[in-house]
This record gives sequence, structure tokens and C-alpha cells, in this order.
Amino acid sequence: MVERIARRERKTRETELAVTVRLDGSGEVKAETGIGFFDHMLDQLGRHGLMDIIVQGSGDRHIDDHHTVEDVGILLGQAFRQALGEKRSIRRFGSAAVPLDEALVVVDLDISGRGGYFLAGEFPKEKTGTFDSYLAEDFFRAFATNAEITMHMEIRRGMNPHHIVESAFKSTAVALRDAVVVDSRIVGVPSTKGVL
Repeated sequence: MVERIARRERKTRETELAVTVRLDGSGEVKAETGIGFFDHMLDQLGRHGLMDIIVQGSGDRHIDDHHTVEDVGILLGQAFRQALGEKRSIRRFGSAAVPLDEALVVVDLDISGRGGYFLAGEFPKEKTGTFDSYLAEDFFRAFATNAEITMHMEIRRGMNPHHIVESAFKSTAVALRDAVVVDSRIVGVPSTKGVL
């Protein structure tokens, strides 16, 4: 099997970042964004998605964390899309609902070739550590758009901002893990159009 791995870099006046993704990994993550809670969430994404992820770089965090979080989403999405290659024999669809105590976020996605992020509910406005919890929405939107994935996310319940955000990352990870699996019963690209 061809190794599904990709690296992307981005340098702007706001950030300088590099991201590597191996889709068929063991969940090993090295995230060094300077945003502790965000690094913890990237670890959840890789660990539960069984993807190896490396994120290195920095951003203009003296302003806030937004540019760094969004640009990591952009790069991770681009690397994910590139690593998928021609998308032959992938399952394509994934769904997951991973609870964390009182919090539950549901994710349904389609590796459709059409990027879109649709959120039902709202991420909390409170901080988790130094992380503005609502930045999770910016990350997921940037990731889904650049990965060309249609992603629906529903925040069903939760009170603790940490739990809500972590449930979202874990649910996304499990849904992605299922969607990228290569299934020998699927011949070619899983689409009646013949392309994704």
C-alpha cells in the first residue's frame, strides 16, 4: 500500500507553520504551537484518529491565538487532502459521538471533495486555560474547507468548556479514522461520478 503522508508549510506576516500528517499511523503526535490546550486537542485528534501528526511553528500570539489556530486548521486540512491522494477504495463517510462526562458532540462527515463546515450549537465563550474555546469553530471550519470535507457537527450538551471542545476533537478524530479506511470491497473512487 502506498504511504499516505503529506507535509504543508505556510509563512505569512502572522504565522510560520509546518504540518505533517500520516493517515495510517499509530496516533503519535508532536504539536508545538505554544498554545497548551490546543496542542492537547491536536494530540486527541491524532491519537483517536490513528494519524501521526507533527505541528511546528509560531504565530503572533501577542495579539491572540486566532491566526495560529486557524492556520494550523488550513495546513492540516491541506495535508490531509494531499495525503488521501486519489481517494481510491476509502470508506468516505464517517460518524461519531464521543462523550466526555456531561458533554457530547456528534460529528458526521463526507470526504466529498466539497469543503463545508456546518455547526449546530455554539462553542462556549469561556477560556480553557489560556485558550478561547470558541476558536475551536475556526479550526474545524478551516480544516474541513481545506480538506474538502463536508462536516456536520452538533454540540448536543455540555457545561464544562474543556469537555465540550475535547468531545468535538475526539468525535472528529473517530469519524475521520473510519472515513479514510481503505476497504478492498470498494473498487476505485467511492462515487457514482467517478471522482471526489
